[in-house]
Amino acid sequence: MTSKFLKLTSLGIALFAMSTGAAHAEYPEHPITLVVPFAAGGPTDVVARSLGAELGKILKQPIVVENKTGAGGTVAAAYIANSKPDGYTFFLHHNGMATAPALYKNLKFDPLNSFEYVGEVIDVPMTLLARADFPPNNLQELIEYTKEKGEDINLANAGPGAVSQLCGSLLQQAIGTKFTTIPFQGTAPAMTALLGKQVDLLCDQTTQTIPHIDAKTVKFYGVTTKDRISKLPDAPTLDEQGLKDFDFKVWHGIYAPKGTPEPVIAKFNGALKEALKSDAFKTKMADLGAEIVSEERQSSESLKKWVDSEIKKWGPILQAEGMNVN
Repeated sequence: MTSKFLKLTSLGIALFAMSTGAAHAEYPEHPITLVVPFAAGGPTDVVARSLGAELGKILKQPIVVENKTGAGGTVAAAYIANSKPDGYTFFLHHNGMATAPALYKNLKFDPLNSFEYVGEVIDVPMTLLARADFPPNNLQELIEYTKEKGEDINLANAGPGAVSQLCGSLLQQAIGTKFTTIPFQGTAPAMTALLGKQVDLLCDQTTQTIPHIDAKTVKFYGVTTKDRISKLPDAPTLDEQGLKDFDFKVWHGIYAPKGTPEPVIAKFNGALKEALKSDAFKTKMADLGAEIVSEERQSSESLKKWVDSEIKKWGPILQAEGMNVN
């Protein structure tokens, strides 16, 4: 009886091991969380939800978008850095991943070493907008108006380190004028304030602004990229209107907690590449003026090299401007 019992026990253990191995091979087994560091309804959130819908189809599990706002994305980044590396938590972030080291002295994460890198997603141009009844009608009029009004003009942004804040800072440098900046908990509420004529100016991504530009509910001064964009072919760039070499766009990458198994990262990266080829996602991004990155940039290695280069680029710029939060 003892021998038979031992054989049955061994068989049971073997079957259990096989079953758990099979379950692991079938990743994912339940919904995956995609954390967004900015407010629901904002431009990064729009990208995340559009991408999540396609990833969910490919991975055959729902992608649940969770918004964790605060401190220019560093609250969410610290949360991810301390999350369980089980393959069920990922993070979509933009340029703020690279500017955080220069802006925040006491970061609770290391952008280059606290995460597993998955790949880049899209580039998004930005647009310079004003409330609909703001007096200047074009960029040259705006520049002249700012010389007269200066800090009486207020500029909304999504807080320190947000791309709207970076774009606004570059704008002030380019025209040689300081505005009064008003931070919000995201560009979605900042846009609401602009539409409500509670603030004067906002620099924001086309993923949020194109519907308002088309509806003429805001005053539109131009795009921030060096070249015109296909979604707004008649819209002049800030560069061609006199702000020479003004070129700023938003890039987005996906990350996971450090220690997430390599096979999981590889599978998620494969799903990402497939999602970026889907007609639904391409159409949605094109409608919002966003550009899907090249296949080469969709790799984990490429994203990490890019973040490293952006840290080195923005660190001196931000430090020279004395821009820091703590």
